[in-house]
Amino acid sequence: MIIVRNLSKTYPPDHRVLERLSFQADEGELVALLGASGSGKTTLFRCLMLKEKWDDGQYIYDGKDITGIGPWDKFKLRNQWAYLEEKPQFNPKKSALKNVLGALLFKKSVWRFITNSVSQEDHMEAMDYLDRVGLLDKAHEPVEKLSGGEKQRVALCRALIKGARVIYADEPVSGLDPEAASLVLQDLQTICRREKLLVFCSLHQVELAEKFGSRIWGLSGGKFVVDIAGRRLTQREKELIF
Repeated sequence: MIIVRNLSKTYPPDHRVLERLSFQADEGELVALLGASGSGKTTLFRCLMLKEKWDDGQYIYDGKDITGIGPWDKFKLRNQWAYLEEKPQFNPKKSALKNVLGALLFKKSVWRFITNSVSQEDHMEAMDYLDRVGLLDKAHEPVEKLSGGEKQRVALCRALIKGARVIYADEPVSGLDPEAASLVLQDLQTICRREKLLVFCSLHQVELAEKFGSRIWGLSGGKFVVDIAGRRLTQREKELIF
């Protein structure tokens, strides 16, 4: 689904953040990206989402070279991608259901967009996604009353209902207790496999990457120092990453 060749990124004046990264990632994979703060994880995500320009490299998505595409094509592609950040942005006073329905904005017809109308089908689809992540009983709760883990699962529902094919989860479980973190990553893993999505998930916690990643990348100094199928890391591999 995604092929990248020799991606490099430098911030002025001469801070090389990413150095000649090459990889292929396919649908159904949950790629756990490990690295210390400042290793380039967020910058890599921003480049892949076409929110940052890079210096060199080729980017192929779904068989098409998108390295030098224009603004309109970028806009259309971004609707196929979702970004889950550490602290998701919601309307805190609105319910979980209404926040999920809000992600349908760009899928509506012009008239429904103007009138902000929601069909019964939209409503049932949103409820179905909330049910899939175990939040059906929280559908009508204001988001501000949900826990951190529950908010991340609402953010996941927003990504799914808008039809995302690739999800970039940037430290989605940072600050969560171990049980809540495991639930969020379990949801990502299950939905990745069932919906045949490609999920990139940056993490600090090695044990979570080992448990939930179908593939593990280690990023250090702007380079991949580890690229393996999901398993327990050796001590040497941990030292290379951190």
